[in-house]
Amino acid sequence: MTKPTKATITFDNDAKPIELPVLSGTLGNDVIDIRTLGKHGVFTYDPGFMSTAACQSSITFIDGEKGQLLYRGYPIEQLAEHCNFLEVSYLLMHGELPNTAQRIEFTKTIVNHTMLHDQLSNIFRGFRRDAHPMAVMIGVVGSLSAFYFDAMDVYNPQHRVISAHRLLAKIPTIAAWSYKYNLGQPFMQPKNSLNYAENFMYMMFAVPCEEYTPNPVLARAFEKILILHADHEQNASTSTVRLVGSSGANPFASVAAGIASLWGPAHGGANEATLKMLEEIGDVSRIGQFIKRAKDKSDSFRLMGFGHRVYRSMDPRAAIMQKTCYEVLNELGLHDDSIFKLAMELEKIALEDEYFVSRKLYPNVDFYSGIVMRAMGIPYSMFTAIFALARTAGWIAQWDEMNADPEHKIGRPRQLYTGEARREFVPIEKRT
Repeated sequence: MTKPTKATITFDNDAKPIELPVLSGTLGNDVIDIRTLGKHGVFTYDPGFMSTAACQSSITFIDGEKGQLLYRGYPIEQLAEHCNFLEVSYLLMHGELPNTAQRIEFTKTIVNHTMLHDQLSNIFRGFRRDAHPMAVMIGVVGSLSAFYFDAMDVYNPQHRVISAHRLLAKIPTIAAWSYKYNLGQPFMQPKNSLNYAENFMYMMFAVPCEEYTPNPVLARAFEKILILHADHEQNASTSTVRLVGSSGANPFASVAAGIASLWGPAHGGANEATLKMLEEIGDVSRIGQFIKRAKDKSDSFRLMGFGHRVYRSMDPRAAIMQKTCYEVLNELGLHDDSIFKLAMELEKIALEDEYFVSRKLYPNVDFYSGIVMRAMGIPYSMFTAIFALARTAGWIAQWDEMNADPEHKIGRPRQLYTGEARREFVPIEKRT
């Protein structure tokens, strides 16, 4: 069947039909180009942007029906198995996997940018000790523009590259220091001898009075968490980075806005919510009553970690993280962990229950990643901060792509106004 090249909007009055071009991408649904609709006196209404493409992008593709996630055309399963996080970051930013020389140079560049300006430690100390790490990250990342303002011309491709490198390098340090500040422990400076994942674990868990060597199994598991969360099409936080960046805002402000969006429990807090749900269930014997509650529309309880806004079959990241979950728990001797046993039983019941199967409520990546991070000793408050650390790779790739796009404009959504029509001002003494 030949794909349509135009669509026609007709009206049930005498208004003239409107013809609009239909565009096709490499993969995915065709889109109707509605950019000229305003000239005809009408706009579209699409709350939540469920059917609206706000940009062109060649970075990430999701097929929700097939359960497929591609970074620059590469299946996520292959990248998670064969690449490290910086290779994947290079791919997202540059469109191709690096060769040996490019990988060495890129890694060296990121390593050389991991330290923070000394005065940034004063920014941390302006927060309460019990401040949430995400609140601290938003503030500190936003403040980077006051320290690294030598390369913030967003219309200069070289400046964009320098800023992207700085963000990718410094956000792990900021995230780890946010945790250290909570604890009241000294900040640990990054170590150039460690890889990206190991360095973050060192800055989080090491203390000056003891030697610390990252466990290679845990470091590789953490690397997979980063790879699986590096980008995910035009989700809320990525769209936020693009919208803020569309005004010409500097990259640090744009990414800080993305972190703020990610902090929302409907977006980045799902793995933390899953762990809290498992703790609320508490015991395998109580699963039945919670399954019953999940089916009850009048009950506010929701089974966290199952289903996904985009995926209508298995989340491709979930199978990778399930395997990683077993590897971590075996390495730590936690295969008898009560929360893990509870999670596996809940997974088994949900996958066999017709209610969940018919609705395609499969376990998603958050169902397993929270268990992995808990086993590694990462506190719940840091789960979303680590998500932000991973997603920075995608954010800066998307931000750079947008600024390089000659068609990009400042974001300005329309609205369906439902307020009062024009009315005249009434002096206060005449108001009833």
